[in-house]
Amino acid sequence: MVTRPLGAQISHMLKDRGVDVIFGIPGVHNIEMYRGIEEAGITHVLARHEQGAGFMADGYARATGRPGVAYVITGPGLCNIMTPMGQAYSDSVPMLVLSSCLDETAFRKGQLHQMKDQEGAAACVCDWSETAHTAEAAYGLVDKAIIEFEVQRQRPKHIQVPIGLLGSDAPAPPKPHHSVARFDQAISGAEAIAGLLTDARKPLLVFGGGAAKGHLIDGIENSPYRTVLRKSRAASFCTYAGRGLVAPDDPLFFGSYLAKDGSAKILTEADLVLFVGTDLAEVDLWREHAGHEARAIVINTDPGVLGATSVAGDGLYNANALYLMNAVAQVLEDGSGDTDWSEDAVTVARTRFRAETDTARPGIVPIVEALAVGLPKDTMYYSDMTQFAYVAKEVWDMDRPGHWHH
Repeated sequence: MVTRPLGAQISHMLKDRGVDVIFGIPGVHNIEMYRGIEEAGITHVLARHEQGAGFMADGYARATGRPGVAYVITGPGLCNIMTPMGQAYSDSVPMLVLSSCLDETAFRKGQLHQMKDQEGAAACVCDWSETAHTAEAAYGLVDKAIIEFEVQRQRPKHIQVPIGLLGSDAPAPPKPHHSVARFDQAISGAEAIAGLLTDARKPLLVFGGGAAKGHLIDGIENSPYRTVLRKSRAASFCTYAGRGLVAPDDPLFFGSYLAKDGSAKILTEADLVLFVGTDLAEVDLWREHAGHEARAIVINTDPGVLGATSVAGDGLYNANALYLMNAVAQVLEDGSGDTDWSEDAVTVARTRFRAETDTARPGIVPIVEALAVGLPKDTMYYSDMTQFAYVAKEVWDMDRPGHWHH
């Protein structure tokens, strides 16, 4: 069929763009969106509550690296999923929420599930929230979301379509776009960064969760981050979300202890700092500024981070961290690093940080160590606001990224 109801066409469009699973709850307001799911060959996961559907989509995106998609109804359905949308926004998770909306709200009042401003409500907790008033607009917004997931900071998007439009016949959606190439971003600046790393006596790299995006393409053992660290003999920190990017046995790895006061002194000692895919949020540092005084290079896909006071860099690259650092790894000569970092001093600092954590919350470190030994290597961890999580985030060195979500 070339022509289908728009609701069904959207499901077929998503399938053509690699979406295999949709989370949600069907209802009278979004039933037209559901008519095409089975026909398109998509698996639907039914939730008891839209908040559950949202967190399932969030977890799916974290575990697979692919966008999590959810279908919800007008009004309360959208309101219920706004909490996971806000969490996905905070943690840079690609989530696409599609909802129905009422056809007309300016003149008619008191309709079922009517809100004053449904689009505006969703906009408070996601990257953007838009209403599609035509089939062409619906298709365009879906492609806009998917392309932005590829080339920008990954954050949730919301598209709503009027109920009547969802049930009306619409032409087939356009064919999928090819993946957007970002190698131009990678090549630009790679030689300059490699030169700075070679000349520095105490280079320091700080890796965040943004650097983990796409890291599993070739396996973490072949990660350009680890190659750059090996070639340059640079020291490093990871944020909580960046754990696993640096090998736990790297002798110049300070761990994920950025929130410790002593980390500021270490950053002060560095004569070059690279902030790779991190915005150093409040929950990473618990202080206003990282502490560095030397030249800083900031690599981030979010333009807003490039001017942030916490990272305060003078060499700014609006680029994908993985691609840019891969180019740096290729340019950097093997063995070019001859730095003044002391492996013994790094060990002493890590030992001190670990002891401070153990003293602050006694008795938890042994539990962390037991679980680290006893659980399978590919385990996914999800932690909430608990004493155990606060300790584990600092002392548990993950051997791979993207497997601890807080």
